[in-house]
Amino acid sequence: IKEHRPKYNTLLKDDKTYPYIKVTVQEDYPRILVARQMKKDKARYFGPYTSAVAVRDIIELLNRTYGLRDCHRVLPRDIGKERPCLNYHMGRCSAPCANLISKEEYREAVEKALAFLSGKYTDTVRDLTRRMEEAAEDMRFEEAASYRDLLNSVKKLSEKQKMSEGIGENKDVLGIAIETEETEGVETVREGDASGVVQTFFIRDGKLIGREHYYMTHIGGRTKAEVLRDFVQQFYGGTPFVPRQIMLPEAIEEKEILETWLSERRGGKVEILVPQKGKKEKLVELASENAALILGKDKERLKREEGRTLGAVREIAELLGLQGLQRMEAYDISNTSGFANVGSMVVYEKGRPKRSDYRKFRIRTVAGPDDYACMEEVLTRRFQHGLSEQAGEKEETGFARFPDLILMDGGKGQVNIALSVLQKLGISLPVCGMVKDDAHRTRGLYYNNKEIPIDTRSEGFKLITRIQDEVHRFAITYHRSLRSKAQTASQLLEIPGIGEARKKALMRRFSSIREIMEADVDTLLSVPELSKKEAQAVYDFFHPQA
Repeated sequence: IKEHRPKYNTLLKDDKTYPYIKVTVQEDYPRILVARQMKKDKARYFGPYTSAVAVRDIIELLNRTYGLRDCHRVLPRDIGKERPCLNYHMGRCSAPCANLISKEEYREAVEKALAFLSGKYTDTVRDLTRRMEEAAEDMRFEEAASYRDLLNSVKKLSEKQKMSEGIGENKDVLGIAIETEETEGVETVREGDASGVVQTFFIRDGKLIGREHYYMTHIGGRTKAEVLRDFVQQFYGGTPFVPRQIMLPEAIEEKEILETWLSERRGGKVEILVPQKGKKEKLVELASENAALILGKDKERLKREEGRTLGAVREIAELLGLQGLQRMEAYDISNTSGFANVGSMVVYEKGRPKRSDYRKFRIRTVAGPDDYACMEEVLTRRFQHGLSEQAGEKEETGFARFPDLILMDGGKGQVNIALSVLQKLGISLPVCGMVKDDAHRTRGLYYNNKEIPIDTRSEGFKLITRIQDEVHRFAITYHRSLRSKAQTASQLLEIPGIGEARKKALMRRFSSIREIMEADVDTLLSVPELSKKEAQAVYDFFHPQA
């Protein structure tokens, strides 16, 4: 499903694996680690947690508070072989590797950490409070502040887990909301490519440790029960932990088959329940309300985003009278008084930048500040390469797909250059110029030999200015990178087979780079230091075929 993304298959949009906290109690000197899978290795696992950042924070808190090691040394085998690491000198580890703490004392600290992970925060709060007060009395205020921050972290964590249901139970609570529409006063699931949100509460050892929402797509015309069934199949088919109970807002088909399958995955009995009253029903209602809130917020966000992207593209298409406008390519030239001429190509699809298709060009045939000639070279190389890829003559590099609209960073002159290149290559594509005013701000579009005004408050205008800014940024960034490398570097050294000696020989024979560019292979062979292969390489460099 994830590889082929079948169009009409209800799809869970989720590629995450959730972290666990692993305590290696099977070791003589246990460690606390992050784990992505539960293994049968006699270690104790806590979780899964929805935030990897929170897991790392908890582990750091426990290691600092109880002086637990986080190294990979094998103890007790390696005790005394090396001196304690930096963590010991920073007061973060009790250094069992140097036998500076007994096995019994270390185990006692580990038990306190295990109690903390089980939700018993009292001892940890008491220890941190005592250490903070002692540091403050001794005027070690930075250390006291550090303990204060740890104490606040523990208090926040304990507040998050105040909501509990049952004693020591592991369960997931699911709620659902899907897009609907009204037909003759009756609310039904929206047809077509509708979406929904499934909200999940994770309850472990009777405490709510986290919550997460998931998007379900391609659910048009499906009932909530059908979407929930698909979610259970896809989500619990990929998660490493299956709880004892899964609570749903509606009954689903094939419940007994799913329970059997989940029980096999868990290695113990799994129940799928639909609570009808009491706290459990309230939890399911709360999950569904959360799902509805998320779906409502996302609908507004997606509506705004669609206006900025697809809506803006539609405005441009209507303004120019184009059909099926999706892909736009924009071009720009950058140089410093003719030095290090470069060109840039940026691509927007459906109103969004497609950075994987961006391309940059080092100008080869133009010396001096001639933007029109530079643009002609860039467009010729781009579309010649595209034609070669379409014909199978060159390896696919992304040039084969042509745009629905070419945007030039300029007016009539730039547009005419593009049209002449396309005409020579036998390509028919619409070309539009982005016309600027005296303050270098976009004021309209030049299309079909006339300037078309555009509402500066419209989303189409904002998209045009974003594209114009992006192509300019991309060009000038490339130009600056070349200029910073070596402003005085010779272009000849970029030619394969030409080093310092042959560069000097060429400069002795020809008075300028332009003369070398205009020379044919026979003229280049008049340089004694060049072989026929090297002369051909020089000629090909300044006269690229694509």
